Amino acid sequence: MMQSTALGYKLLLTYDVNTDDLQEYYQFVMGRYLPAMRSLGMEMSEAWHTAYGNAPNRRIGFICSERDTVDDLMENETWQSLNDHLQRYVTDFSYKVVRYRGGFQI
Repeated sequence: MMQSTALGYKLLLTYDVNTDDLQEYYQFVMGRYLPAMRSLGMEMSEAWHTAYGNAPNRRIGFICSERDTVDDLMENETWQSLNDHLQRYVTDFSYKVVRYRGGFQI
């Protein structure tokens, strides 16, 4: 039997980017969202774009090694403010936390 070892935790964000706001979206994500997430202890692990099909057109992953980092993030005003601002440019925003096992995770 193959054993699966968790490497920490992964925060998965999914949403649809409003095509009318692409420039502003990219400026916000690259200039504020990603640096702030890093300062809160979360490292971006991946970014996926869904070109076709019935799925959110963005899936972004952030990883950390400790559950406390995730718990602290969820209670942090900066995290909430970032997501409030992000939702100016996106729809159907959702997130979940899973055990990080490497590779693509849904």
